[in-house]
Amino acid sequence: MRMGTENQKPVISECEEQGSGARIGIIGGTFDPIHLGHLIIAEEARYQFQLDRVIFIPAGVPPHKPDRPITDKEHRFDMTVLATEDNPAFEVSRIEIDRSGPSYAVDTLAELKKIYGNNTRLFFIIGADAILEILTWYKPEKLRCMCRFIATTRPGYRLSDVKKKLPEEYLERITFMDAPGVNVSATDLRNRAASGRPIKYMVPKAVEDYITDNKLYVVEK
Repeated sequence: MRMGTENQKPVISECEEQGSGARIGIIGGTFDPIHLGHLIIAEEARYQFQLDRVIFIPAGVPPHKPDRPITDKEHRFDMTVLATEDNPAFEVSRIEIDRSGPSYAVDTLAELKKIYGNNTRLFFIIGADAILEILTWYKPEKLRCMCRFIATTRPGYRLSDVKKKLPEEYLERITFMDAPGVNVSATDLRNRAASGRPIKYMVPKAVEDYITDNKLYVVEK
């Protein structure tokens, strides 16, 4: 934000409007593992925002998770492919899996613009909790002008929390979306798999079988 003199209001920097081409949703994450919550949110965004496709982008080296061991990227990619293969509007990209170094969103969106053209409209699908951290991301000011954000909320979530913490120039790029809630997390799924508890109906059957066959999340004794 550019600040004026003491008696002037803050000046909100303008972003160039996106083109009128294809409407592409982007949903990123470690997907360790991908679960039904991810799929429900992606499909709801596709429907509500009339997206032509939704691209799932497993992170190669997540910059915000340096302290936790992460499952091999090829396993995470394969699980994401299995989870999305029955939806013709869903795609999975290796764009971050194959890139060396941290998986910065601003670099990913720049590359997607090169692939699909500057006329493409990009919609970044993200949880309302996660959007609060956007100011800590790499080059957030550039990122906010490269896409529109779809921030998913859950029942009982207070939008006032977001509106109090983010500057106006970021809020004007965010649309909040209510999505059916699924009380499941990747952390809980890993813990359940490690302790032998069932994960059936929390992940697609193909992902459940993949985790079992590859002995993912099993703690060696």
